[in-house]
Amino acid sequence: MKNVWEGKVKNRVLLLLVLISACTLSCSSSSPSFTQADLQAVLNTELQTYSRDKINYGGGIAIQILTPGADYFISSGMGSGMGNSHRFRTASVTKTFTAASIMLLHERGQLNIDHKLSDNIPGTAISYFPYNIPHRNEITIRMILMHRAGIFDLTNTEIQDNAASHGKPYVGKYYIDESMTSPNEEHQFTFDELFRVIESDEQVGFEPPDSKYSYSDTGYTVLGYIIDRVSGKSYEAFVRDEFLIPNGLSNSSLPWQGTDRTLPAPFVNGYAWDGSTLTDVTVDNMSAYVGNGNMITTPLDLATWAKRLLTGQTALNMRTVELMKTGLPSEGTSTYGLGIQYSPRFGYGHGGDHEGYTTFMFYKPEQEIAFVAFMNIWDQSNWPTSYSAQKQFLANTVLKVFARMGL
Repeated sequence: MKNVWEGKVKNRVLLLLVLISACTLSCSSSSPSFTQADLQAVLNTELQTYSRDKINYGGGIAIQILTPGADYFISSGMGSGMGNSHRFRTASVTKTFTAASIMLLHERGQLNIDHKLSDNIPGTAISYFPYNIPHRNEITIRMILMHRAGIFDLTNTEIQDNAASHGKPYVGKYYIDESMTSPNEEHQFTFDELFRVIESDEQVGFEPPDSKYSYSDTGYTVLGYIIDRVSGKSYEAFVRDEFLIPNGLSNSSLPWQGTDRTLPAPFVNGYAWDGSTLTDVTVDNMSAYVGNGNMITTPLDLATWAKRLLTGQTALNMRTVELMKTGLPSEGTSTYGLGIQYSPRFGYGHGGDHEGYTTFMFYKPEQEIAFVAFMNIWDQSNWPTSYSAQKQFLANTVLKVFARMGL
């Protein structure tokens, strides 16, 4: 009886192993329950519904998705020739490249993110940042990475009237916008000019440093300057040599000259819409946004960057990447780390906003999915409410596409 029982057990085990093996082969070779055409249909429906009552609305939406099994690119409202190699302005997603550059220099011991701006670069008698902006002796590089430094944001904040700035022609105005007023659209901004304004006019975002989160484009301009000063290369050259070229991001660039206002072909035009009139705002001077928002890229390049950065496949080791992902609460349900934002819905990445272009770039580690979603229009019909609604539409559309994918 013992031998018979053992034989039955062995046969059952063998049958179970065969069934498991068959299931594994079936699961691994099964096709997705959706096609690219299905995803395209979702996108078309959502954009048609959103823009149905908008007079002369000319914007569109595009999504690039990289999955372990296949890649998908869909677009709507951008013309039949639109592809994932078309360039657009990705704005603040540039900050992920700036943060990665700072962290690479930190890895190499060329700087320390817990050093203060007034400290010297390791092995030198040269300070990281010689401009005497408010609280320079208290602000660390880490605080700037996390938008907790209180550095005045020249992009999004009007110049405050105080004893140092009183009577200046740009008080109460946005310095960058005011400096590019016609006929000065090609004005060449420099690090020196931007930092001198904050220094001489004693402009402060908040104080004391590290007391709260407050987003600052100019803080990342400071980081761009530090990359230049520590590496001995321009910001553009450092990012290109260390990240763009090694990662095959050949369609991405970082314009820094005031005269370099167009996008290389092929590109997607950017528009502003006021409720009835559509204005082309593609051409722009990006020299004031070096380090914080000057990148031109493509959906495929940017999604590839998200995947490679957040899986430790760039020059950065994974321990550094995990450090970048570790953030503090910033706004709503989001947290902000060292140049990396976390969203429960989308994972780790960053968003970007430059007139005419709105971008999400994220990596979802649970599904190993990287995606880029962007629109080539700003709804300014009831600013800022209308634009906030547009961004919510973009986010909801991504979620509906994911739902069709079964995510």
